[in-house]
Amino acid sequence: MKDLRGIEAIAFDLDGTLVDSAPDIRHALNAALEDAGLEHFDLDTVRAWIGDGPDALIAQALCRHGIDAGDDARARLRQAFDAHTLAAPLRSGRVFDGIAELFAGLRRRLPMVVVTNKPTPLARAVLDAAGLLPFLAGVHGADTVAQRKPSPSLLRAAADRLGVASARLLMVGDALPDLLAAEAAGCPAALVAWGYGGHAAANAMPRAWRLATPQQLLLSAIEPGARQSEEIVKTRRSTCQSQARLR
Repeated sequence: MKDLRGIEAIAFDLDGTLVDSAPDIRHALNAALEDAGLEHFDLDTVRAWIGDGPDALIAQALCRHGIDAGDDARARLRQAFDAHTLAAPLRSGRVFDGIAELFAGLRRRLPMVVVTNKPTPLARAVLDAAGLLPFLAGVHGADTVAQRKPSPSLLRAAADRLGVASARLLMVGDALPDLLAAEAAGCPAALVAWGYGGHAAANAMPRAWRLATPQQLLLSAIEPGARQSEEIVKTRRSTCQSQARLR
């Protein structure tokens, strides 16, 4: 896949694709752990755990601490994690370079949604803080375990809500679950080079369309239309010249 011809909508992953949210996720996790009297984790460790949603993140932290916590303890940690996230959705993180320009450029060309393993309320809070929420036609978060990518359920729901076929919905993400979810849903996919899990995903699926920069995706959306317009101009010019010779 070299451009967006045939694509009618785009679904973006959130963490590691649109925003570098690892510092804020680390803060929320560590604050929740501190509330429970547990030790913190460094940024690199937490970044490697990002992708499967907060419940999986908390499970990773407890496992690293060697704690087999019950459901009530996990629920308290999750409640604290959510509260700390909502209090500061993107205080230390940032929108990746070029994403704001990409959204502005795509806004009038293709509808865009977010499909993420972050629960919907948290995802909307981060997107709002990032200034990206107004550009989106929908936010599809994993509010249940069964919805988490690589399950195709959220992508299928997004396609249905947008009224497009899955084959015409492009999934853009930074990790293997994004690519696997797209494959299961029958969606084309693109793997970004600037995210958290791109190296492992590229090794697992080497034929995936790789995006080096957000600008590459924007140009892929613009260039087909530009080429089509150029062909129309050439056709009209040729027709005019032919008619002139006949006169």
